Amino acid sequence: MNDDAAHRAELVALARRASTEGLSSGTSGNLSVRVDDSVLITPSSLDPDDTGPADICVVDLTGQQVAGERRPSSEVPMHLAVYRTTSATAVVHTHSPFATALSVTIDELPAVHYNIAALGGPVRVAPYATFGSDELAANIAAALDGRVAAILQNHGTIAVGRTLRQAFDRAVMLEWLCALYWRALQVGTPRILTEADLDAVRTQSQRLRYGGAR
Repeated sequence: MNDDAAHRAELVALARRASTEGLSSGTSGNLSVRVDDSVLITPSSLDPDDTGPADICVVDLTGQQVAGERRPSSEVPMHLAVYRTTSATAVVHTHSPFATALSVTIDELPAVHYNIAALGGPVRVAPYATFGSDELAANIAAALDGRVAAILQNHGTIAVGRTLRQAFDRAVMLEWLCALYWRALQVGTPRILTEADLDAVRTQSQRLRYGGAR
């Protein structure tokens, strides 16, 4: 299988997983992967169950469609903003329920669990702007500064990575953290980890990754 076919197949598979795992519903959400100067992205207004590899669209870095019969996602500006301002080569945008619910009420997801260190730290909420707009794209780029995930006010989430699987796994982690925080709020005032706590987590993770367990 050539690279293009492999990327198309993975986009379809993970779009379906996002739906079956409750990260998005119906035709909401979209995924993309950058390959050199092209971006392969899921189509607009097509249910993941009805989407096949041939339905994946290709745009250049200006947003001009260069391949595909279907219309690309309306969130192309969001994806291109990520590729312009970060080193990421994959983007997953979802409307996951716990994160979206919290997006209505909070300005930042605090460090309620040490796994948030894997997302860069407390997750910012990008200010609301109309979907598909350049304003929303700019807000997301700012929220991702030093982070690999963000929440979109009254909208959903975005997660980025070096690979599509990594971006997807980060989207799953973000929703889990949001669910944890929401549940903790129901029973009391959550205890929040400090930046020093998160630095210790990063140090420990590096030690285990490169130095081996002791």
